[in-house]
Amino acid sequence: MKALEMQLPFIDLVAQQSRIRAPLEKAILNVLDDGKYIMGPQVAQLEKQLADFCGAKHCLSCANGTDALQLALMALGIKAGDAVFVPSFTFAATAEVVPLVGATPVFVDVLPDTFNMDPESLKRAIAHARTLGLNPACVIPVDLFGLPADYDVLVPIARENGMKVIGDSAQGWGGVYKGRVTGSLCDITTTSFFPAKPLGCYGDGGALFTDDAELAKLIDSYRVHGKGSHKYYNERIGLNSRLDTLQAAILIEKLAIYADEVEARQQVAQRYSEGLSGHYETPFIPEGLKSIWAQYTLKLASGEEREAFQKRASAAGVPTVVYYPVPLHRQNAYKDFPADPAGLSVSDDLAGRVISLPMHPYLASQVQDGIISAVIG
Repeated sequence: MKALEMQLPFIDLVAQQSRIRAPLEKAILNVLDDGKYIMGPQVAQLEKQLADFCGAKHCLSCANGTDALQLALMALGIKAGDAVFVPSFTFAATAEVVPLVGATPVFVDVLPDTFNMDPESLKRAIAHARTLGLNPACVIPVDLFGLPADYDVLVPIARENGMKVIGDSAQGWGGVYKGRVTGSLCDITTTSFFPAKPLGCYGDGGALFTDDAELAKLIDSYRVHGKGSHKYYNERIGLNSRLDTLQAAILIEKLAIYADEVEARQQVAQRYSEGLSGHYETPFIPEGLKSIWAQYTLKLASGEEREAFQKRASAAGVPTVVYYPVPLHRQNAYKDFPADPAGLSVSDDLAGRVISLPMHPYLASQVQDGIISAVIG
C-alpha cells in the first residue's frame, strides 16, 4: 500500500488553531492586559457558557479532570468504608481518585458493544461489596470514547441502592443521551479540558456540573482550599484546584466553534464506518445517543490481527493508538481492589483487540480515504 505523503497527526490541533488564531490571540492578550491570572472574569464567563451549553444549573471549573472527579467525591461526602463502582476499561483517573478520599474502588465490567458500564455487572459488584462490609455509596459511569453511558438504566440501579452518581464525561462532554446533553444527567458530571480532548485547552483544566445548589457551594469551597466566607477563613480541608484565566479565555474561543466541530466529527465517523464496516467491527451507537467521537475505535478479531493492522498503518504513515492495553483491575496499582465476582471478561477481551484511528474535525475526506485504504490492506 502506498504510504501517505507525510506522517499524519493523530489529533490535529494545528488545524483548529489556524481556524481561530486571531480571536485566540486577542483573548490571550486581553488576559495579559488585565493581569487577573487566577479566577479572572473569563473564568465565570466560561462557566456560564458551559452550563448553558449542556443545560446544567451550575458549572464550576477546576485545575484538571482528575481533580474534578476528586472534588465530586469530596462534595458528596464519600469516605473510608464506602464503595465506589467504576468500570475497569477506562483511564486510571476514574479509579485513582477513590482511594485518595479513603474509599474503595470496586471494578465493574463493560458492555461489548458500547464499551460502557455493564448494568448487570454493576449489580453483582454492589452485592459483592456488601459481603466485604463496604457501604455502596457512589457509581461513576464513564462516557468512553465520547459515547454517553446508559444513564436511564444505571441511575435507577444506583438509586435503588441509596447511591449517588458521578458521570465521568472527560471524553464525552457535550454528547447527547435521549435528548439530554451530558453534563445534566447525574448528581455531578465531570469533564477534562486536557488538550487532546474534543474541547481542550492549552494546558490542564477541568470542570464539574450539577443542578444542586448546595453541592455547587461545596465544590466551590473545596476547589479553593476549603474556603468559607473569606479567603483566609477555611470551613473545611480542600484543594488548590482553580482553572487559570488564560485557559478559560482559550476555552471560550474553542467553545464558540464546539457545536460545529461535534457535527464535523459525526461526518468523519460516518465516513470511517462506511469504509470499514465490511472489514472490521465498527463502533456501535445506540438509538437516541450521539457520541462526540473523542476516539474512533475499532474492535478487531484478535491481538494478532491488531498487530498486523498496526504494522500496515505505520508503514503507510497512519498513527494508531490502543486505548487501553491493560484494564485497571490488571494494573499493579489496582489489582488488590474488589471487582465483580463473575470476572471482567469483556474488559480483558477489549484490551486485547481494540484500536483507535486518527479522529478530529479537520480530517479531510481524501486523507481519510487514504487511511481507510491503508488499514484495509
